[in-house]
Amino acid sequence: MYGKREDRYLELVRLFPLRPLRTDADLDAAVAVVDSLIDQDELSAPEQDYLDVLSDLVKGYEDEHIPIKLVGDVAMLRLLIEAKGVTQAEAAKQAGIAESTVSEVLAGKRKLNRTQIGKLARYFRVGTGAFAE
Repeated sequence: MYGKREDRYLELVRLFPLRPLRTDADLDAAVAVVDSLIDQDELSAPEQDYLDVLSDLVKGYEDEHIPIKLVGDVAMLRLLIEAKGVTQAEAAKQAGIAESTVSEVLAGKRKLNRTQIGKLARYFRVGTGAFAE
């Protein structure tokens, strides 16, 4: 499977088994594990696989138990920029998109395309669905 790295995957499974989340306490514990993984600068392939599956479990529980009102791209982008404590110029540069694009999106003059959404999602470490209007 992963060779010597398989040990890390099994370690994560022992820490928090990949099983359906049934309570808010399960959700809280799963989110803590997700947060600890995404706070790392780089993940190994086994860690990324584990994170992908655990994130799906979290999303499934939240979709069923926690209704969330969707916000538009403009509001989400503003919120993420503010939460990260960066300027729109810094966010654009770090995400690898033109500053003018971010400015036009925030002004409501332009919509994000799939490529831009992907870059912003990676930069802000959110799912691409965060930007779906």
